[in-house]
Amino acid sequence: MAITSSAKKAIRVSRKKRVFNLRRKSALYDSTKAFTKAVASKDAKAATLLPAAFEAIDKAAKRNVISKNTASRKKARLARMLKAA
Repeated sequence: MAITSSAKKAIRVSRKKRVFNLRRKSALYDSTKAFTKAVASKDAKAATLLPAAFEAIDKAAKRNVISKNTASRKKARLARMLKAA
């Protein structure tokens, strides 16, 4: 257990950040999953879901939830998936 007041504050801050990071990560997964399902089912709205997936990936990378190289790789794979469909 934290003893000093600064350590206690660090715990509070990390709990708050954890909630935001989990929210960003779940938004990332939800948007990419919706896109991949649309592409797999050859749905016409897959092209409209791609910008939303890119936005979620960029937001996660901006806040260091995922690294920028991981974000770039994910975006490239999603674009390639749409092109192949």
